[in-house]
Amino acid sequence: MSDRAVLHVKGRVLAGPEDVRDELWVVDGRVSYDRPAGAGDIRTVEGWTLPGLVDAHCHVGLGPHGPVDAATAEKQALTDREAGTLLIRDAGSPSDTRWVDDRDDLPKIIRAGRHIARTRRYIRNFAHEIEPADLVAHVAQEARRGDGWVKLVGDWIDRDLGDLAPSWPRDAVEAAIAEAHRLGARVTAHCFAESSLTDLVEAGIDCVEHATGLTEDLIPLFASRGVAIVPTLVNIATFPDLAAGGEARFPRWSAHMRRLYERRYDTVRAAYDAGIPVYVGTDAGGSLAHGLVAAEVAELVTAGIPPLDALSATSWAARAWLGRPGLEEGAPADLVVYESDPRADVRVLASPRRVVLNGQVVQ
Repeated sequence: MSDRAVLHVKGRVLAGPEDVRDELWVVDGRVSYDRPAGAGDIRTVEGWTLPGLVDAHCHVGLGPHGPVDAATAEKQALTDREAGTLLIRDAGSPSDTRWVDDRDDLPKIIRAGRHIARTRRYIRNFAHEIEPADLVAHVAQEARRGDGWVKLVGDWIDRDLGDLAPSWPRDAVEAAIAEAHRLGARVTAHCFAESSLTDLVEAGIDCVEHATGLTEDLIPLFASRGVAIVPTLVNIATFPDLAAGGEARFPRWSAHMRRLYERRYDTVRAAYDAGIPVYVGTDAGGSLAHGLVAAEVAELVTAGIPPLDALSATSWAARAWLGRPGLEEGAPADLVVYESDPRADVRVLASPRRVVLNGQVVQ
């Protein structure tokens, strides 16, 4: 073997929640736990190492008014990278971000295509806005465009009702989810309210975003079906301001949003206690800043999820759920190094010491 540059990662390598190793090597961009023969230039990085963090609800290429240009999308992705987020499940974007896949210095993206919403029942310029008769066809289209996921808008404000209401009739979501599954895609849905959840879960949905409407009577249904939630608590923190802004026109909706906000931590903790899978997502994009993954992990801990499990929700468990490797032998070397043990204090995640993506130290 000829001499070649390698990266030596020393200290504590957290290959799993309890799988702690003393070192790993990065050779040809991949993880190895065996010292390579014939290593030439060796660069050493030392600290507490995690797999690259996961933001399971993020929007690259989306701004407050819809799609953004490539330069803005690049800045979004770089901001996430600087926070240690190296794997993104893009939960709906109107922009074509396939060019990111050609960049070894940007986070890996698992796309859910573009949001699919009911006509005039979502944020303008974000989604395909359609009627139920067209739902199956659009789900099939986005399943083919995405990377194994499709994103529905499960509920939104109904202006005639003056409150949150389901977007789709039961038969439409049953047919749409069945079509996505036939095409090999999983389905997730934006849901704030209580009323949309039963139909979606019984129709076979795989995940619910936000899930603020998850109530005690619905928790057993989620748990029995294995439906995951991505609470996006850093986004739910905006509910009081949203409620204040809509108070004059939609007082019923505003009061509802405040109730959902006030019980947000209890909702997440009850879901966790029931065994519902909970994953980290920030809802970055649109109006929310990128790079908030550490803040979301801290919010899960505030909600009562044990720190180790909150950490797993953005690392080991999240990667397994999305079908991507962590720090296994031969895996792409996507990792983040910290000064101290993030299992002891998740606030450490806010200050990465080094970020390694595809085997290259990028920060």
